[in-house]
Amino acid sequence: MNLANRITLARIIAMPVVVFFQLVPWHALDSHVGGFALTDRDLITTVLFLLATASDGIDGYLARKYHMITNFGKFLDPLADKVLVCAALIGLMAVSRVAAWVVIVVVTREFAVTGLRLVAADDGIVIAAGSLGKWKTRLQMIGIIALLLNNFPFSLWHFPFATIMIDLAALMTVISGIDYFVRNWKVIDYSR
Repeated sequence: MNLANRITLARIIAMPVVVFFQLVPWHALDSHVGGFALTDRDLITTVLFLLATASDGIDGYLARKYHMITNFGKFLDPLADKVLVCAALIGLMAVSRVAAWVVIVVVTREFAVTGLRLVAADDGIVIAAGSLGKWKTRLQMIGIIALLLNNFPFSLWHFPFATIMIDLAALMTVISGIDYFVRNWKVIDYSR
């Protein structure tokens, strides 16, 4: 396994740690600043999520620069993004920072696209992420970071920026999902 794939795998392994800090209440770490609840748990969660998000760019850069692009990496990288986004959104829903409909839209799209990829893989076809899918992932990650920061004492985050970003991400999730199926419809073989 090359370095780029190891970084991608580390992103998947990091998600249970992110969700742990996101969900486990450590009231001893909580403090109040200017009327806002500020928790070290929120800060740790945000930093870990940012590191995991940054690793997405690093593994892609290394794979392209050092010619480490593999079919395993083409499969693993989008899967790692899905795990990262879905786990973070489910955790945010559990602490009432994101609407359930957003999580349902994102998770449903990710399952559908993964199913299409599995059908393609059964026929020896590897479907790499498209440009709309990459923009969808970027918007999702920006929206998640905004939602994670929404508990911090920064007035910027308390206007509907986080909600607007996650709603845009949900819209792009639907658009990219439709595009994904339209571009790869030939993979689905009804004659079997």
